[in-house]
Amino acid sequence: MAREPASQAPASTAEDTLGGRLAGARGTLGAAALGLAGAVWLGTLAPTPAFVIGALVLAGALLPGPRRPVSAALARLGAPGEPRPLRLGAGEERLTALVRALPEAALLLDPRGTVLVANARATGIVASVRVGDPVSFAVRVPEVLEAIRAAAADGQPRRIEFAERVPIDRWLRADIVPIRSGEGRERADRRATDAVLVSFIDLTQQRRVEQMRVDFIANASHELRTPLASLSGFIETLQGPARNDTNARERFLKIMGEQARRMSRLIDDLLSLSRIELNAHLRPETEIDLVAIVGHVRDTLAPLGRERGVEVAFVHPAGPVTVKGDRDELFRVFENLVENALKYGATGGKVEVAITREGGDALVAVRDFGPGIAPEHVPRLTERFYRVDTAHSREQGGTGLGLAIVKHIVARHRGRLGIESTPGEGSTFSVRLAALAASDVKARDNSAA
Repeated sequence: MAREPASQAPASTAEDTLGGRLAGARGTLGAAALGLAGAVWLGTLAPTPAFVIGALVLAGALLPGPRRPVSAALARLGAPGEPRPLRLGAGEERLTALVRALPEAALLLDPRGTVLVANARATGIVASVRVGDPVSFAVRVPEVLEAIRAAAADGQPRRIEFAERVPIDRWLRADIVPIRSGEGRERADRRATDAVLVSFIDLTQQRRVEQMRVDFIANASHELRTPLASLSGFIETLQGPARNDTNARERFLKIMGEQARRMSRLIDDLLSLSRIELNAHLRPETEIDLVAIVGHVRDTLAPLGRERGVEVAFVHPAGPVTVKGDRDELFRVFENLVENALKYGATGGKVEVAITREGGDALVAVRDFGPGIAPEHVPRLTERFYRVDTAHSREQGGTGLGLAIVKHIVARHRGRLGIESTPGEGSTFSVRLAALAASDVKARDNSAA
């Protein structure tokens, strides 16, 4: 029977190459040659038929055999504890390169769940993954493992979303897709799975943003609902029973004005926070003197200090302390911090504001000598609408967004906000920003002149 020439045979694995076949057929050819030589010597077989039989044996050993499925070739990529490189055929090499080039974390498994290929991004999601290990060594989620087994069995893709709590809280999605080639199989077995591709999508940031949006809407609506309810109640009272009561009208109008101003402050803070978040990725480049800004804040809040009987001390270097920033935003930061110290630390009778240089940084610290803050509240102070004492905060006219605004402005300036507090001794809020060297500022001023 005529056979297709070897040059037209499809690409195969290392065992299908000519050298591999010669090595594999060495024992068979040796035994056949010895048997034919003995038959010719004994006279039971003529030399010409013996030559023909030998040629047929040699051809059968050298001609390519049937192609192996993808999983059989990839399964030899490595074994547990003994990874072995494999010279793949063109098709398998392309599949491996494709898995490694995927933009998301991806694993290629054989039908039994052994890891054949793991791209570099998979180590960021599944840190313990190793080629040759069962996937259950790296993925400890029963729903995902069951989905992999089911996909390998019935050939249907699956999608599983799951959460992990160790080492950190995160949400992931696993997309499980079976791969079938069908080459070299009998008709009844062509739908069998050769491999399973598992890709992981990190949903953590998306879920956190969604949760933050839900919390924000819930808190904002709650904060607005209270003054709106007060305004509605007073309006109904003035339109009804207190229509002709002058004293009640004056008292209610004063409360209504306070509630309206509270809603106005809340809306202003919400808009400010939105603008800051919109430009969070743009670092300000204008040169600003912190001494001038903090001095202006002190002068602006001096009437509030006198009203509450609090002295505001300001200590700073003799010369300017220059940083790159947005003047209005930095003014807002230090105004919020000094105002909070005057409102919530007034019992201490004193507020200290100090600007110092520490290496290449400028440090602005605002310290009060009030009641301080309990340790369990300190990590949450910069959350939106979080208050240590809700009633007292509302009495002081706070919106619950001041420190959240401070945190976002400092982050936009690539700085760092520090909070230290000891109950009974007061609190210190500090802002650390990268400072420009005095020599650089002077040189630029001279060149501009």
